[in-house]
Amino acid sequence: MALTQRSRTILTLYSAQDCVHGHRVRMTLAAKGVTYDHVLVDLAAPPADLLELNPYHSVPTLVDRDLVLYDTSVICEYLDERYPHPPLMPVDPLSRARLRLAIVRVENDWLTLVEAIEAGGKVADAARKTLREEMIRNAPAFKASRFFLSPEISLADCAVAPLVWRLDHLGVQLPKEAQPVIDYGERIFHSQGFARSLSPQERTMRP
Repeated sequence: MALTQRSRTILTLYSAQDCVHGHRVRMTLAAKGVTYDHVLVDLAAPPADLLELNPYHSVPTLVDRDLVLYDTSVICEYLDERYPHPPLMPVDPLSRARLRLAIVRVENDWLTLVEAIEAGGKVADAARKTLREEMIRNAPAFKASRFFLSPEISLADCAVAPLVWRLDHLGVQLPKEAQPVIDYGERIFHSQGFARSLSPQERTMRP
């Protein structure tokens, strides 16, 4: 049965083995306890179904029956609304807006550095240094609440935790000043939901 036909009856996620953005979506799905079909994509040779579904040929791409989504934040917010329990965004508009802005900052200031490091070349060392400095500078935010900027797990954690999981793998060694970041990671990584979110390749990124 073709994936485009199967996607009409089961949620299907296309993501790469080690993509931090795909990990965000998988962590959201794991937090919701949603069953889905996971298609691991080789970015050098994406499947024909993905090329047909997504005009940008990018991952992550989520297919829910006749709906196709291919922006990470849009996918995560859709999943939070589509499967409302447990909620991963605050109820009141002010808190939701603040959390959305925090996620935008994570995307623009931190996740772009992950991409630069993974790309290698001359910019990788500078990006690695900047990401380390960002973790040190923002360490207080990791101890302000049990989760990132919230007493409950949220979509912000789905963006931040995959990054923290990758720090050692990216060659970003954190000093004692960033201990709250390390402690945050230990709280998240030992949850069953986070374990379910990992691809086989991501599992090898940490001992």
